[in-house]
Amino acid sequence: MFAAKRISSFQDALALLNCRRLPARLSSTETAILLGFQEHDITALIGARLLSPLGKPVANAPKYFAAVDVLELAQNREWLSQATKALSKFWNDKNRRKKLATVPDSAAA
Repeated sequence: MFAAKRISSFQDALALLNCRRLPARLSSTETAILLGFQEHDITALIGARLLSPLGKPVANAPKYFAAVDVLELAQNREWLSQATKALSKFWNDKNRRKKLATVPDSAAA
C-alpha cells in the first residue's frame, strides 16, 4: 500500500500511522515516521548499529526494515534514548567537522 508510493505529506504519514495492519517491510521513510525521527536520521542510526536493515543491502540500495522490529523499538524507552543520544552525537560531530573545514578557508582570505 505505502511501499509503491513515497510518503511526502502529513496526510500520507497520518494514513500510515492509522493503518490497521502495516506491511511486513517498511521503507526508510515509513520507519522514520513510526520511530518519530527524520528520514535522514535513519542512515545515522544504521551507522551506529542501532537499526539494521533486512538482508545485506549495498550502500546505495534502498533499505527495508521489518515492521515487527520497528514497532518493538518504538516501544522501547531505553533504545529511544540511545538512538536520540547517538543522533545528537552524529550531528554534533558532523557540524564540528564542517566548521573546521571552513575555518582555514576564511583565515586565508
